[in-house]
Amino acid sequence: MGSRLSDMVKRVLRARVFIWLALPFFASGCITPVEYGDVRHIDYIDNARCQPEAKSDGTFIDQPYFVVTSRLPDCRTERVTLLNHRSDIIRYGRFAAPQEMAVTSAKGKTKNVTAIPFSLSNNQQWWDDLSREAQQHDGRILLYVHGFKETFFTSARDSAQISRLSGLDIPMVHYSWPSQGALLKYATDETNMYYNERQFRGFLTRLAQQPWTKEIILVAHSLGARLVIPAVEFVDRNSSSEDSSNISNIILASPDVDRQDFERDIAETVLTTRRVNNDRRITVYASAKDRALGASYNIHGYPRLGRPDCFDPFEAAALKEKGLPERCYASKTKYDTPPEKSGLTIIDTTEVSRGRTGHSDYLTSAAACTDFMAIINGERNRTTGREETRLSHVFALSPVPKDKRPDDSIVCRRDRN
Repeated sequence: MGSRLSDMVKRVLRARVFIWLALPFFASGCITPVEYGDVRHIDYIDNARCQPEAKSDGTFIDQPYFVVTSRLPDCRTERVTLLNHRSDIIRYGRFAAPQEMAVTSAKGKTKNVTAIPFSLSNNQQWWDDLSREAQQHDGRILLYVHGFKETFFTSARDSAQISRLSGLDIPMVHYSWPSQGALLKYATDETNMYYNERQFRGFLTRLAQQPWTKEIILVAHSLGARLVIPAVEFVDRNSSSEDSSNISNIILASPDVDRQDFERDIAETVLTTRRVNNDRRITVYASAKDRALGASYNIHGYPRLGRPDCFDPFEAAALKEKGLPERCYASKTKYDTPPEKSGLTIIDTTEVSRGRTGHSDYLTSAAACTDFMAIINGERNRTTGREETRLSHVFALSPVPKDKRPDDSIVCRRDRN
């Protein structure tokens, strides 16, 4: 009996080894280079729709949100769409929340689909419109940068949700870079994110330096955080005596950022004492149930800012011995410094995590949405719904009994499309 059991164990171990060795070969059949496609890219933009003239006031009244994009547009039909291909330049446009629309393809076929109403805008008119709206709302702007595995549809939908959720009557600006919208295109998304660094930092610099920009509330999700943080550093280095303090409220939701890199380099440069004194804050939403960042940890070899994994096994063992959760977080310094002095707050959403991946709690969990909404609205010293932890800058969101759990979709104002 013991011999048969031993043989069985050996066969299982050999099978597991085979699977791991064969995995790259199986994956290579799914993870492929970006296909250029059947249409020349120059043909997508070889139409006057891609170079729109300024239009009369009120043209975009049904498309209230602003978008800046480095996606290649398809201007071959009357309804311009944004593709997953790169563009060498950024373009400006307006959009609305998802709606049921009749869409005609390039081949002339029409069908009803749920889509994002979108129009390209004349560049100068876009800036003029944003200026006018910002000045009507005390110069405040809400800027969102999406993350991995997004299409223009999904990221624009999330932007509209963030605007609704915030409750703020201020301009919503969405930066859309060419994520491929596919699970097995992570490496491509990472490449395109880095390819977009120059374009995004140029846009953020221009936005921050406008005389009518008084405050930028900057929200970045997942891989988008890796695009945003270097851009903020760039603006800081190249700003005038104003010290770019109008980029004041930075929210990183499930950030796919190397946690040690954030501690060693980023926090010290983006959250200098002078900038913290000028009211700059960074809020990080993290979850131990975030499967996407768990995969990123495995890929990159080191923990991510948005997931509280303990890289140091001795630290994990010490926490376990004290009866504490084995969760480790980023810190600004080696000292336990409160948020009002460090400028850094981390919100652990593990106990209220929602969805299959736990990667978007700030848009899917009622407790996280409520907290996120408060932070957007400037509630820096929020305590409601939070529990203190062993670290003064880390708070955990309190779980709610199932029989009292609110409807996540309603609280988060989530569009079910």
